[in-house]
Amino acid sequence: MSATTPRNVHLVSLGCPKNRVDSELMVGQLQRDGWNVVANADDAELLIVNTCAFIEESKTESVDAILELADYKAARPGTKLVVAGCLAQRHAHELSQEMPEVDAFIGTGEYDRLSERLGLSASGGFAEHQEPLYGGKKGRPEYIADHLEPRWVPPASFSTYLKIAEGCNQACSFCIIPKLRGVQRSRSVADCVAEARQLVDRGVLEINLVAQDLTHYGEDIGDPEALAKLVRGLGEVDGLQWVRLMYAYPHNFGDALIDAMAETDNCCKYIDMPLQHASDRVLEKMKRKVSRRDMEELLTKMRARISDLTVRTTLLVGHPGEGEEDFKQLMEFVQEQRFHRVGCFAYSREEGTLSGRMTGQIPTAVKRDRRDQLMAVQEKISTELLSAMIGREVPVLVEGLSEETDLLLQGRTQGQAPEIDGVVYINDAPDNIGRGQLRRVRITEAGAHDLVGHVVD
Repeated sequence: MSATTPRNVHLVSLGCPKNRVDSELMVGQLQRDGWNVVANADDAELLIVNTCAFIEESKTESVDAILELADYKAARPGTKLVVAGCLAQRHAHELSQEMPEVDAFIGTGEYDRLSERLGLSASGGFAEHQEPLYGGKKGRPEYIADHLEPRWVPPASFSTYLKIAEGCNQACSFCIIPKLRGVQRSRSVADCVAEARQLVDRGVLEINLVAQDLTHYGEDIGDPEALAKLVRGLGEVDGLQWVRLMYAYPHNFGDALIDAMAETDNCCKYIDMPLQHASDRVLEKMKRKVSRRDMEELLTKMRARISDLTVRTTLLVGHPGEGEEDFKQLMEFVQEQRFHRVGCFAYSREEGTLSGRMTGQIPTAVKRDRRDQLMAVQEKISTELLSAMIGREVPVLVEGLSEETDLLLQGRTQGQAPEIDGVVYINDAPDNIGRGQLRRVRITEAGAHDLVGHVVD
C-alpha cells in the first residue's frame, strides 16, 4: 500500500456513550495518521469493533459483530480486523485462541496506542505479525484522554458526549466495570471546559456529561466539588445550549451541585441517577452505600430546589436474594416517586463479581417477570406525566427527519436525553426549520414515551 493510496477505516461502536467517546478518540487518532472513515465495511482496509462486556447480552452482541466483520475481512485479502474495548480487556487471551482472524486486541487502557499496536508504518502499511496481538495491560487501565487528543466527531453533529472521568472506585457487588476500566481518573475542570469549547466550535449545541461515576468526579484529584464547578464553567461557554448530567449516583450528590444545576441557565433540568433498588436489604447486598431513606430525601430536596426537574433512573431486579417483599418495596418506591423515565434490567450473573458467587440466585423466568411487572407500572406513570405536558410550550432541539416517517420532523426537550428517552414528533413544520435548531413547540399529544407538537415561534 503506497502513501498515496486512500486508507479507509470502518468502525462499529457498541455499548454505552462512554464507549462511543473511546471510539471517536480511536478514529481521531487514525485520522491524524491519514485514515478516512467509511460507512461501509466493504470499502475499508481496517475494521474495528469497539466492544461492550457489561452483561451477557452485550457480550453476545459484541461477538456477533466481530464475526460479521470477520466475513468482510475474509472477502478482502490484506484487510485487518481489530477488537477493542471491554470485551478485549476482559477476554483477549481466550478470544485470540478462538478467533485467529482478529489481528489485534486493544484493551480499555491502551486505545491511545492503536497505531503503535497495529504497527502502522509511515507509508500506511501494516506491520506483519505471526500471531494475533493481545494483552495490552492485564492490570487495571490507567489512561484517560484530555482535550489535546484528536477526536473524530461525526459530521453535522450538534449533540455529543463529554467523558469527564474514567474508571470507578465503587464496589457494587453485581458490577464488573472497575475490573474493566480501572480506578477513577478525573480530568481537571479546565481540561473539560477546553474540550467543550472545541466541540462547540465544531457545531455542537448539546453536551452530555458522562463517566462511570459522575458524582464522584474530582475526588481523586482532591476536588470533591469539581462537578458543581464544571457545570458552572460550562455555563460560561458561548454557544453551548444544553448541558446534561448522566450516570450521576445518589451518594455524594451535594448541595453545591444541586445549586449549580438550578442556577446555570444552560444546564438541563434533568438528571440520570441509577438507583438500582429500594429495599435496604437488597441495597446492602449490592454494596450500594445508600439507603431508601437517603434516596427519598435526596429526590425530595432536588425536586424542591430544581424547578421542573426530570428524573430518569435505572433499576435492577432479580439480584441474588431478592425476595417477594423486596420486590414489593421496589414497586411501591416506583409508584411513590413517579419517575419520568426508568430503565429496568434483569440481573445478569457475571463471572468475577461478588454477586455472581452469592447463593440465592433468582430463576431467569422470575427475573423477567419482575422486570415486566415493573415496566408495566412505569409505562402508566410515564403516560400520565407526559400527558400533563399537553398544552405547554417548550424548547425542542430539532434532530431532523423522524426515524418513523419522512413526513415528520423529530426533536427532543430538555427532559429527553439522546437515544435512551423518547422524542417529540413535530407536525406542520415550517420550511425554515432544520437540524440543530432550538425551536419553541406546543405539545398537542402524548404517549407513554413520545410527544407530538407543532412549532409556535
